[in-house]
Formats: sequence, structure tokens, C-alpha cells
Amino acid sequence: MGSQTTQVSDLEEPPASDAVPRSSFKRVLTGSMAGAVLEWYDFAIYGILAATVLGPLFFPGDSGVAKLLLALATQGLGFVARPLGGIVFGHLGDKYGRKPMLVTTFILLGTATAAIGLLPTYEQVGIWATVGLVVLRMIQGFALGGEFGAAVLLVSEYGEPKRRGFWASWPQAGAPMGTVLATVVVSILVFAVPDEAFDQWGWRIAFLFAIPLLVIGFWVRRGVEESPVFKAAQEQAAKAPQQENRSSILEALSRPGTVLIGLGMRIGENIAFYVYTIFVIAYATTYFDFERGNVIMAVTFASVFQFVGMIGGGAWSDRVGRRLAMLVPAVVLMMWAPVFFWLVQLESLPMLWLGVCVGALFHGMLAGPEAAWITELFPTRYRYAGSSLVFQGSSIIAGAPAPFIAIWLIENHGVGMVVGYLVTTMSITVIALLASRETKGVDLDKVE
Repeated sequence: MGSQTTQVSDLEEPPASDAVPRSSFKRVLTGSMAGAVLEWYDFAIYGILAATVLGPLFFPGDSGVAKLLLALATQGLGFVARPLGGIVFGHLGDKYGRKPMLVTTFILLGTATAAIGLLPTYEQVGIWATVGLVVLRMIQGFALGGEFGAAVLLVSEYGEPKRRGFWASWPQAGAPMGTVLATVVVSILVFAVPDEAFDQWGWRIAFLFAIPLLVIGFWVRRGVEESPVFKAAQEQAAKAPQQENRSSILEALSRPGTVLIGLGMRIGENIAFYVYTIFVIAYATTYFDFERGNVIMAVTFASVFQFVGMIGGGAWSDRVGRRLAMLVPAVVLMMWAPVFFWLVQLESLPMLWLGVCVGALFHGMLAGPEAAWITELFPTRYRYAGSSLVFQGSSIIAGAPAPFIAIWLIENHGVGMVVGYLVTTMSITVIALLASRETKGVDLDKVE
């Protein structure tokens, strides 16, 4: 109860420094959250519909499993583009500021998502429909690649050190909130529109819903002020002797140890996220007798648990440190993997809900402190680039192939190999955390 009281008090009194007006901090937090929710809504809506609708509409063939794999592979292309977006926006964000990237990534992703809702299908225009879907998916991934640096860094660099874990977890929690919004929208459409009509045109509404969200979010983000930590670093750099203008990406890569530790931590966390929120939809509806709407509803409810876990985990990390706050849920997720698949195999809807909700809760507790931890690993001059490399680089290593690998393992080797896949990758996360340094409460102006 004490922890809950602290969080409520914090929400009423944002921890901006004396140099930062409270209204500015609130605008930053609101803008970061609004954009993060929309961007993860855009990304999640494809993941949900790829497992149910987009395969038959955009990929020809007679095999249902083949169509599913192709649709999920296109989902993976978005992950391939994310590291490229992280590199481009990371460099620009360290050079020109966090705010311009906050707006640019938002517009790109929202526009690409709405455009998917307007695409003709393969039956209408042939292979060009598939090409269009792939291109728009790549644009989505490219834009999302710059989101972490824009949203999380602004909040982290505005807030005071002793509450950084709590506040940085809010834009990080845009992922489950976006997933909740995406699954709610799809659930309403599934129940309101007949199956045949949903497969023909109803699915488009979910993508076009990005348009009003884009308008509202753009208005909020446009009024956000630049990070005071970044402005102070720019002023200090201007007074220093002229030095070689080196790319911030190259500076981050010149310290590979930090980047590798960050990537290692993200591998297990990233794979767990997509297994418990995206892969489970395809798994439960393809291999067991679960109805699509019921599984989507379970994922929606689980995302609420994930959100609570992220905020609670971020706040807990401000008390006990980032490493311990992430090690505990990482170990629990290793032990939960076999239990989760056993519960799904019972073909009981309550047991499915239990498995997904517990997995989502502990994943949230792992991912919540991660936002502040990654921010605190790098100095200001290449913080955007370094954090983007860690956050988005892991997406191509872990997130992109995760649903594809999981389905392939089940098809060829059975569910036990998927359990081993989860346990092994989460073990890498545990090792990376043990090898890392504690960063709680560091002064971001003095990180080197």
C-alpha cells in the first residue's frame, strides 16, 4: 500500500527540477505517452490481424499454415526496419534534439498505418498488394525505431533521478496500452461485424482508426519542449574547443561492451513479449479449439496486467535498484514458460487467461525498469543513438523471428522446444543483468 501511495502522490506532483516548469513536464509526459500508445497500437494491430486475416488477403496459396507464416514474416520485416530507424533517428536526435524526432516518427507511423487500411487486396491487384503491404510495414518499423529515443529519453531527461524509473516506465508502458487499444478495437469489430464482412472490409476500420489518433497526438507532441539535459549538453559543447564532428552512432559502437549488455538483456524480454501477446493468438486458434474473439479478449485483459507490471516495476526499481528489479521477474518468467504452455494445452479458457495474464504481468515488471536502465547506460552526446541501438537492435535479433521460430519449432519439434527457446533466451537476459552495473539515481549530465 505504501508503494501505491507514493505513485499517486508522484502523479499529482511531477518530479520536474526547479529549472523545469511543472506544466512543461506534464506536456512532455502526455506527449510521450500519447505517441507511444498510438505507435504501439499501429504496430500491434498488424500483429493481431496478421494471425487471423491478412494472410489470406495478401498472400496466395492453399496452405493455411503457409499463409500464416508469410503474414508473420511480413510482421518481421517491420522489425528489420526498426534498427535502421534507430540508427537514423538516433544520429539526428543526438544532433538536433529529441523533440523533432518525437513529431517525425509519430507522423510516419500513423500515416503508414492508415494507408494499410486503404490497400487493395491480392485478389484485386495481384502482387502489387503484397508489395504495398511490405513497403508500408517497413515504414512502420522504421518510424518505430526512433520512438524509444524520442519518448523515453525526453521523460528521463526531464525528471529527477530518484523517480526516473517510475516516470520512464510510463512511455515504455505505451506498448501494453497500445496493445489494449488495438485488441479492444479488433474485439469490437469482430463482435459487431459478421465474419465474412470483417474479412472483406471490417479489418480496414482498425487501421483507419489511426487517423483521429494521429491528429490528437500530433497536437499534443507539437507543443512539447526540448529536453533540458540535451540543451545543457549543446551549450557545453558550444563552449568547448572544436572537436571532430563524429557520428553519435559510431561513438556508441566504439563502446561495444555497454551495447552488448543492453542487447543481451533485451533478448529474453523481447521474445517473451511477442510470445505472450502476439504468438499466443496464432497458437491458440490454429492448434487448439479456441475462438478468435475469446483469445483476443484474453490478450487485451493481459495487457492491463502488463501495464500495471511496467509501472510497478519501474517504481520498485527506484527503491531496490534496476538490476534486482529486473532479475526477479526474469527468473520467474523462466519458470513460468512450461506452465504457460501446459495451461494452453488444457483447452480451458480460464486457464488460457491465467497463463497469459501471469506471463504479461512479470514481463511488464521486467520491461518497466528497462527504460530508465538503458537511458542511464549512455552519456548525453550519444544517448539517443546508444539506447536506440540497444532497444531496436534487439528487435531484429529477437523480436522479428520470434513468432516465426515458435511456429516452426511447434510444427517440427513440438511445444517442448518452444519452452526451451523461451528459457534459453531468458537465461541470456539474466546473464546480461548480472554482468551490468547498477545505474539507479545517476546524474544524466555526468554519465560517461
